[in-house]
Amino acid sequence: MSSTESPDTATTALPVPPAGPGRPGAAETVRTVNLPGLTLTVRAPEGRDAGGPGAARDREPALYVHGLGGSSQNWSGLMPLLADRLDGEALDLPGFGHSPPPGDGNYSVFAQARAVIRYLDAAGRGPVHLIGNSMGGTTATRVAAARPDLVRTLTLISPALPELRPQRTAVPTALLAVPGVAPLFARLTRDWTAEHRTREVLSLCYGDPGKVTPEGFDTAAAEYARRLELPYFWEVMERSARALVNAYTLGGQHNLWRQAERVLAPTLLVYGGRDRLVSLRMARRAAAAFRGSRLLTLPEAGHVAMMEYPEAVARAVRELLDSEMTEVTADPGRS
Repeated sequence: MSSTESPDTATTALPVPPAGPGRPGAAETVRTVNLPGLTLTVRAPEGRDAGGPGAARDREPALYVHGLGGSSQNWSGLMPLLADRLDGEALDLPGFGHSPPPGDGNYSVFAQARAVIRYLDAAGRGPVHLIGNSMGGTTATRVAAARPDLVRTLTLISPALPELRPQRTAVPTALLAVPGVAPLFARLTRDWTAEHRTREVLSLCYGDPGKVTPEGFDTAAAEYARRLELPYFWEVMERSARALVNAYTLGGQHNLWRQAERVLAPTLLVYGGRDRLVSLRMARRAAAAFRGSRLLTLPEAGHVAMMEYPEAVARAVRELLDSEMTEVTADPGRS
């Protein structure tokens, strides 16, 4: 297992790749959902609304939530692997992917959780199997703690939960929260190509960047280039990073570890041995905080295990679903 305390600190502004590698032949549909003061983009595997075996009505609903700097495309590799069991949808959180900024300009973890809750309430899809990565894992934790009626199971992949001693490789991301740093970074790197930026991000987030296919790299670089043209890109990154850092400092009932202890849903935790943003040492604390949780550690994975090792993550999710179904069958009152 590689050391998670690498001395090579990557200079990057996107802690999660903007797009995923996808899977050959896996077509998707993208739609826009309008709520008061909020517009969300929702991605799903194509054909989910068709009739016949495996149609949406024959499967249980799931919602996938990406991390800071990511998008719904981060789940394009995992969703098809679970499509026979889960009627999955992936959100672009406000200000990310193809979702415009929220009307109130609020990027706090509370606001992101409210966006997820508002979508689930409006869509009437709960309870769902909720799956989050990084900041999306933080958001999913708050949703599960605040609205247990909306969450059937919870899967967290490298969730961004407070660390007393963050890794050195995570410091550049935290610095984005400092006022003025994001615009400064934008000026200092204005000559960087989208391809160069994408290589930096992949080096930070993947345990082995060589696992990225040429097609996957091109998709991520094209999405990065598109986002750089958005007038609100750097503002969203700065405010979201600041909001995440602020969430780490909350005490009392709003403390993220306290929130984790309140989660009632069966939980799967996935950590990577080569994660340079969330230390593997946090896995033990998380396993203790989320009651009765399952823990999967992937020694060669980085921060986005669902993109590097989608088959392994899919197997673990299936085991969680099977276990939850067994428990519901034994105790019908839980369904």
